[in-house]
Amino acid sequence: ESAEDADLYHEYNASLEFDYYNSMLINTVDEDGNNVELGGEFPLEENEHFNNLPVNTQQSNIQIPTNVYNKDPNILNAIYNSEALNDVFISNFQRDPTLTWQYFGSSFGFFRIYPGIKWTPDTNGVVAFDCRNRNWYIQAATSPKDIIIMVDVSGSMKGLKMTIAKHTINTILDTLGENDFVNLIAYTDYVRYVEPCFKGTLVQADLDNREHFKVLVEDLNVKGEAKIKNALKESFKILNEARVKGQGSMCNQAIMLITDGAMEDFESVFEEFNWPDRRVRVFTYLIGREMTFAQNTKWIACNNKGYYTHISTLADVQENVMEYLHVLSRPMVINHDHDIIWTEAYMDTVLFYTKAQSLLLMTSVAMPVFSKKKETLSHGILLGVVGTDIPLMEVMKLAPRYMLGTHGYAFLLNNNGYILAHPDLRPLYKDGKKLKPKPNYNSVDLSEVEWEDTDEMVNTAIKLLIAVIAVGCDFTVFFGKSLVSGHGSLMIIGSVSVEEGTIFWCSWTYCETDIDPAHRKYSQLQAAISYLLGKEPDLECDELLLQQMLFDAVVTAPLEAYWNTLLLNDRSGTFKMNYFVSLVKKLSRKFLTPSDKANLFTIDHFPLWYRLAVENTPGKFYYYSVNDKGDHPPSSKHLVADCHEEIKLVIFILKTTKYLQSSALPPKQDLNCFLVDNNGFIVLSKERNEVSRFFGEVDGSVMAALIKMGIISLFDYQAMCKNSHHHASSARPLLSVSLSSAFQHRNICLLVTTLHSYYFVDGKIIMSKKVEAMQPCDTAYPGFMYDPSIREANSLIKCGRCQKMFVVQQIPNSNLVLVVTQADCDCSRQFGPILLEPKEIKYILHLFNQTCNRMKSQKARRRPESCHAYHPKENAKECGKASSISLSFVLLSANLLLSMVLLCWM
Repeated sequence: ESAEDADLYHEYNASLEFDYYNSMLINTVDEDGNNVELGGEFPLEENEHFNNLPVNTQQSNIQIPTNVYNKDPNILNAIYNSEALNDVFISNFQRDPTLTWQYFGSSFGFFRIYPGIKWTPDTNGVVAFDCRNRNWYIQAATSPKDIIIMVDVSGSMKGLKMTIAKHTINTILDTLGENDFVNLIAYTDYVRYVEPCFKGTLVQADLDNREHFKVLVEDLNVKGEAKIKNALKESFKILNEARVKGQGSMCNQAIMLITDGAMEDFESVFEEFNWPDRRVRVFTYLIGREMTFAQNTKWIACNNKGYYTHISTLADVQENVMEYLHVLSRPMVINHDHDIIWTEAYMDTVLFYTKAQSLLLMTSVAMPVFSKKKETLSHGILLGVVGTDIPLMEVMKLAPRYMLGTHGYAFLLNNNGYILAHPDLRPLYKDGKKLKPKPNYNSVDLSEVEWEDTDEMVNTAIKLLIAVIAVGCDFTVFFGKSLVSGHGSLMIIGSVSVEEGTIFWCSWTYCETDIDPAHRKYSQLQAAISYLLGKEPDLECDELLLQQMLFDAVVTAPLEAYWNTLLLNDRSGTFKMNYFVSLVKKLSRKFLTPSDKANLFTIDHFPLWYRLAVENTPGKFYYYSVNDKGDHPPSSKHLVADCHEEIKLVIFILKTTKYLQSSALPPKQDLNCFLVDNNGFIVLSKERNEVSRFFGEVDGSVMAALIKMGIISLFDYQAMCKNSHHHASSARPLLSVSLSSAFQHRNICLLVTTLHSYYFVDGKIIMSKKVEAMQPCDTAYPGFMYDPSIREANSLIKCGRCQKMFVVQQIPNSNLVLVVTQADCDCSRQFGPILLEPKEIKYILHLFNQTCNRMKSQKARRRPESCHAYHPKENAKECGKASSISLSFVLLSANLLLSMVLLCWM
C-alpha cells in the first residue's frame, strides 16, 4: 500500500535529480579520498540475526544490475517513490524480529533491500543479479503460463544472430517456473522439436527440464530456408490440445517467435487457430541489425495481443525479454488482485558463502505492486513486487514435533509436490573440501524420497497426500510418521510441581517469546518457569508439552542415583560397566544439543542412536557403529584378543550366558572374532582400525557368503558423480556418501548442465562458459541386512589349498551377530574385499523411453488458485517499439564515427 500510494501521488519529473545509496558504491572513495557519486557513508555493523553479515538496520539501499543505467530518469523517479518503503521495513522488523530480508523489486530493474548491505560484484566487476529474473518476482508478477518457443534456424540466422537467439531462448527459460509449461520448436522449411522426446506436448518448466533445454539449445545449427506457417500451426495445435485435455497451466498461453524476419503470408494461420478470441498471445523478437522485416514481425504481435521487440545485440536481450512479463501482468493489474505467492525452496547465496547454514534454505513470500493512477488503468502498469525471505526452519517450528513421536517427522511440500524441507533432503554435496549446492535440490519430488514397500502402504499414503495438496495452499506442512507398530500409541501425563533443580532443556519451542517485545528477553527455560509459576500469565505456552517435559524429568530423576550407585558399589566389576555407564551419562548430556538445532535437515531432532533403539522391541539392545568423530564407544584397547573375552562382554551386557555357553563354538586358537551389526558393520574387533568398517572390507570371502543370506540393492537418486565429459575412460569416479544416507535418501536425477553467461562490459561481450566438475546422477549400492530368522549358521569356503570355516551366531535380544572365522586360511587372492562404494547407473538406449516418460510426465499437482489471463479493458494497442537500440550500441556507433572523423582529419 505504501509503495502504491507513493506512486499515486508522485508526478513524474524527467529532470529529477536525486541521490540515493547505491549498494555497490557505498563507503567507496575516489583517489582524493572523497565519497564517489551515489555512494556516501553508510554505517554497517555485523548483526547476529543476519548471520553476522555487516548490515544497516536503520536504512535500506539500492542494487542496480550492470545492464541498467543507474541515473536513468525512470530509475530515479521510481527509486524516489520507493523511499516510502524504508520506514515500513523498519517498522515491520521492530514488530516482528523473526523477519529477515525485506525488499522491493522494481519493474525498471532496481532492487531495494532492507537491511542495507554492501553489494559485491563478480570477478569481472559485473553485477549480474537482476531482481526481475528471480522466481519470487516472476511468480508474483504473472499468472501461470504455457509457452511455445519458436526459433528460426534458417541459414540467414548464422553467426552473431544465432548467438543472440540462443541467449534469448535461455533468458525466456529463466523466466519460467514450476507452475509453467513449455516446449521448444526449431523451424526452417520443416519443423523439428529440439527434444524429440517432448514431441506434441507441453512439459513442466521445472529446473530439470529448463536446464535440459539449455543444453540442447547450444547444439542448434543453421541451414535451409525459413517457413513460418507450419511451425505456427504446430504450436497452436499443441496449445489447443493442452487446453482441451485440461493439461498444462490452464491459464495464459503464448508463442515466442524468435526470427530475423517473417516473409510469408501467415495471416491465414491466425484466422484458423487464434482469431477472433485471441486466446494465445504471440510475442515476437526480431534478431539482428536489419529492420527490413520489422513491420511484419510487429504486425504478428500487435494482432495477437502480444508485444514486439527488436534485439540487435546481446546487451538488448535482458530488457526486451522482460517486456512480455509486463504484458501478461496487465489483467492482474487492472483487476488489482494482490495474489500472495510462496516460492520453492532456494539457497540464499550470500548466506551460503558465509557458511550461515542454519538459514540456508529459504522460501520467499511476495505480492505485486500496481499503479493506481486512473490514466494508466487500461495499460495495467506493474510497478514491481514486494517480498520477504523466510528461513524454512522458521516454518518448521510450527510443527508440534513432540506430538509426532520418535519416528514421526514433519516435511514441507509446495503445490507441485516438490519438497521444501524434509529430513532426507540433501541439498549440498562435497566437491573437494568445499560444500556446494546441488543443481536439482529444489526439484525433488516426494515420491522419490519416501521408501516404497511391497504392501504399497507408503505409495497409498503418498497418493493421499497428493489428494490433500489439491485443496491446500501454496505450500503445505505434512506430518509423516513411520509405520512401526506398537510405538507411540500411549501418552502418559502426570501431575508434577515446579521446583528449583537442574534438568536438561531441549531446543524445542515451549513458549512464544517473539509476539510481545517484553517477552523477548526470556530464554525458553526462563519463559517456561515464569509461566508455570504464574509470573507471566500472558505468555503463550504449550501446557501439554510442559506437563510432559516435567513429568519425564521427575520419573527419570532416580536414574542418575542408580548409575552413581553402580559406580560406587561395583568396585570389583570390570572396566566395561564403568565405561558404558559413563557413556550413558555422556550421551544424556549431549542429547539434543544446540548443534542438532542448527541442523536444518534433522528436523525431528532425535539423534540416530535414539531412533534406532526405539524401533526395536522393548528390552532389546541395539548397537551400531560410527566413526571416531561420533559420540559412541570406540573399540577399547583393553579388550582381550580372543573370542571368549569378547563373548564375556556380550554376556555381561546382554545377560545371555546360558545361551552362549551352550553354543558349539570352535576352539579359540587361530581365530578371528567380530561382533557385527545387522547391516554388516563391525562393532567390536581385536583390531581398533577394523571397528566401524564394513565387514566385507576386512573379510571378503565370508562377507560374500553372508550376502547370499541378506543381499539388498540400495539406490541413491541424490548422488553426484564426476563429470566424464573430458575423460576417455568410461569409468566415472563417484562422490562417496555414507551407507546410512543410502538407506534413507532417494531422489530424482538431473541431466548434466552447461551454464553460459553473457555480460556487456566496456563495449565488449564477455561470455563465460562453466562446466561443473560434478553432475547429478543415480547410483546403486550393495547393501546387507542380516535375516533375523537365522539364529546360527556355519559353512566352509574353499580357498586354494585350504578350507576356511566360519560360524555366524545371532546374539539374543540385540541386533548383533557374532562372526568367528579361521585366521590361518587366507582367501584374499580368491575373494577381494567387498566395498560399499556407489556405482553410477548407466541408462542404456532401450531405457530411453523410460527416462523420457519421467521427464515429460505430468504428476498430480494443484494449480494456483487464481488465473489472470484476460481483461476486456486491457489496452493491447501498445504492442512494441519501432526498434530497440541499446545505449551500448549508441556509444559504439559514436566511437566509430569519432574514429572516422579523426582518420579523415589526419
